[in-house]
Amino acid sequence: MTDHHQPGCGCRDINHLVEGVKTFKSTNYGQELDMMRKLVEEGQSPATLIISCSDSRVDPALLTGAKPGELFTVRNVANLVPPYAPGASLHGTGAAIEYAVRDLKVDHIVVLGHAHCGGIKALIAGAAGNRMERDFINDWMDIALDATELKVNDPTAESGRRTVTLEWLQHNTFLVERSAIMNSIRNLMSYPWLRDRVETGTLQLHGWWFDLETGDLWKTQPGGDQLMPVL
Repeated sequence: MTDHHQPGCGCRDINHLVEGVKTFKSTNYGQELDMMRKLVEEGQSPATLIISCSDSRVDPALLTGAKPGELFTVRNVANLVPPYAPGASLHGTGAAIEYAVRDLKVDHIVVLGHAHCGGIKALIAGAAGNRMERDFINDWMDIALDATELKVNDPTAESGRRTVTLEWLQHNTFLVERSAIMNSIRNLMSYPWLRDRVETGTLQLHGWWFDLETGDLWKTQPGGDQLMPVL
């Protein structure tokens, strides 16, 4: 078994990642040199923007087998899209979406969520009154709070409107993970220049959910709002 700890340091070694870059160079600047030269000389022209989770287990390029230049990627905690709100605040995700849609002219946007998402677990815990003692995570996850509220049993609501309890959701997080994907797609439609392209048929929005336990992919049909397994 390989020891990835550096001698004399409690940190894990990353030299194997450096070796990975060397392998990438050998492959893509050797066998695929023409492709890399074209990407440098002509610039990037990806057809797809993927908004995915920062989770180390779900890398969109590895998962899809994409080559350099195929995907424009945004990664953040729980693959969230904030609603359109221009202003003085810092908008890293919004800036990437804007560049992909208005400048790169992508044809597709995929919101890629996954099973066992730590951000969604934090969201459910926060809704139950157990917010993490962190500086940024709670406010960030509040973007998806509606995804939880769609499923939560509100004891003050009429009986016909009640669904499930937070305790039950904590053991069935996939419901909120999938709802949060659709919540992000709805938020995408709040960007006026993005909505215009969807409505004119030059941009398609997709929801994907990856099951870490089985390797199965669930996805929506273009324009649809139901995640179904890919058979």
